[in-house]
Amino acid sequence: MSQAATAGAAPRVTEAPVRSRRINRALLRPILMLGGILLVAVASGAYWLSGGRYVSIDDAYVRAAKETLSTDVSGIVAAVLVHEGQHVKKGDVLLRLDPQQFQIMLDSAKASLTGVVTSVGAMKLDYQRLLGDVEVKQSQVQSDQANFERYSNLVKSGGVTRADYDNMRFQLAANQRAVMALKTMAEVQRAKLLGNPDVDVRTMPEYLQAKARVDEAQRELDHAVIYAPFDGIVTQVDTVQPGMYLAASTAAFGIVSTQDVWVEANPKETELTWVRPGDPVDVEVDTYPGRTWKSVVESIAPNSGSEFSVLPAQNTSGNWVKVVQRIPVRIKVERKAGDPELRAGMSVEADIDTGHSRTLADLF
Repeated sequence: MSQAATAGAAPRVTEAPVRSRRINRALLRPILMLGGILLVAVASGAYWLSGGRYVSIDDAYVRAAKETLSTDVSGIVAAVLVHEGQHVKKGDVLLRLDPQQFQIMLDSAKASLTGVVTSVGAMKLDYQRLLGDVEVKQSQVQSDQANFERYSNLVKSGGVTRADYDNMRFQLAANQRAVMALKTMAEVQRAKLLGNPDVDVRTMPEYLQAKARVDEAQRELDHAVIYAPFDGIVTQVDTVQPGMYLAASTAAFGIVSTQDVWVEANPKETELTWVRPGDPVDVEVDTYPGRTWKSVVESIAPNSGSEFSVLPAQNTSGNWVKVVQRIPVRIKVERKAGDPELRAGMSVEADIDTGHSRTLADLF
């Protein structure tokens, strides 16, 4: 009987610890729930306070200065001195047109200029000749005037016939008119010399016109050669071949700069609140995963990308829907020797460090 009593008493000894564990579990559950909520709230608050400093942009691309090479004169391509993808330096000769036609025009213009100089010199000499002729005729008029006065006295006394008197009178009048004509011709020559018999030929209109033709011919001859405008890589070279006719202003081929390279990012307007020129930027290029270029914000465009589009947005209609705009940001890439080559059009991810941290005051 004692054994049965002992066996029946054993369960009563363990009831208190079991009940205690159940109570502890019931209390622990709300504590954990409240603690989890509190932890999430604290983590969210910390993330919010530390957030807003970095602006991540995946709508960014490598850009580079590029130019379509052409010339403003027409001619036959004589030689293409580069090949596709060749690196060139500023001033390198890329293409030559046949210079013969331009040299002929230049020689003709120079000959015309020489002719103008000779012609002006001849006008100066002719002016001096006319002045000499005037002096000679003036002397003849003076002699005729004296003879006429003498004949006038003699004709009354019968010393000379009336016919001789009339001849002398007509001769005097003719020489007087000849003097006037020579003076007029001299004045015309003087006018052609701009009123200055010793005028500098380089100030004459004829000379200036001829000199302008020489300069234009020389310019066309110079422009028959295309030079590299900057250091870069030439592309689409195969579109031009020797012997083909290249019209003025027709694109020959292109060149992309290897020096003037930047990143153009297009963040949303709402992401630019704290972005300023000079902010540091980490640039990662999709082509080179794991590599980062230290860069800096160079400028922020004064307009959205759509402002200069062919068909800008019209917001005057009744069904207008507000769309977040993109503002171009130019990022200067700091490249070093040995860095992989950045090619125009490569996709880029940029992280801008604005240096701004939120405070609790931003909530109010």
